[in-house]
Amino acid sequence: MSANETNTPAAPPPAVRNDGGDAPRRSRGQPLIGLALGAGAARGWSHIGVLRELAEQGIYPDIIAGTSIGAVVGGCYAAGRLDQIEAFARSLTRRRVFTLMDLSFSGASLITGERLKASLEKELEGFKIEDLPIPFAAVATEVGTGHEVWLQRGDLAQGIRASYALPGIFEPVRIGDRWLFDGALVNPVPVTVCRALGAEFVIAVNVTADTMYRARVIRDDPAAAKKAAEAGPFGEKPDISFVDRILPRYFDRQASDAPNVATAMIDAFNIIQDRILRSRLAGDPPDATITARMEDIGMFDFHKADQLINVGRAAAKRALPNIFAHIPIPGANA
Repeated sequence: MSANETNTPAAPPPAVRNDGGDAPRRSRGQPLIGLALGAGAARGWSHIGVLRELAEQGIYPDIIAGTSIGAVVGGCYAAGRLDQIEAFARSLTRRRVFTLMDLSFSGASLITGERLKASLEKELEGFKIEDLPIPFAAVATEVGTGHEVWLQRGDLAQGIRASYALPGIFEPVRIGDRWLFDGALVNPVPVTVCRALGAEFVIAVNVTADTMYRARVIRDDPAAAKKAAEAGPFGEKPDISFVDRILPRYFDRQASDAPNVATAMIDAFNIIQDRILRSRLAGDPPDATITARMEDIGMFDFHKADQLINVGRAAAKRALPNIFAHIPIPGANA
């Protein structure tokens, strides 16, 4: 798609619209609906299932804000590219996920992100955030100051990349005179952004709310510690390709494995994100929350898109009674 096409007023995204093309997206008396799509790495594929289920029930967001993977899915939805991002997610295998992770030797991160960048730019070429048919904002964090940055103008693919640039894993993204990385450090589920953009009813989608990062005391187990020490930090693996040997060591640690640099950073990041999320949602609670339950899904299980999308659908269905209690949807069937 050319840049000129994105500057022309567009209809609601064809990938999610089911109103025949002529009916208004918002019925009389229905509030402006904001959808806050949260961070959560691979778990964010469940956002696709949430959007699909809401659309089938006649619920279309008027405003979208996304953080990290929420910005990826939300930005693609706003650009009418939900079908494309879903096809990409479903095409991922465990091996393909690792091949997309190109190692960085710059010292700024473990992964350059160039392969993912190329995929995003190819699909979203010419899209400007300010020209999207649905108001959209991606949340990022400014390096150094920690300022929360709402990206509402400029190149869509670049804004999305800044929002998911996990510190230490992906290289930060420079936009203007700022270096930016993952917005989950400051606003994991951007309810506040939706409200600031004019949403009257905000639906938050939280894909990290499970027992994984709840505070608890874990007692020492000497027997388990001895077994882990005997197995070595990575366990026994066959001598196969670089992709299969090296990258899983960084990103595919089991609970019994010793932490490495990447997994230690990711675990620390997720603990911080969880605490910030609780505080932000307590201070500005959404009008409805869709909580995806997926304790068995790891943060880098991007190859489990089929399962994750189904989890998102199920989570949205559970939240429908509360949503319909506040939003009049003609012909809605919860």
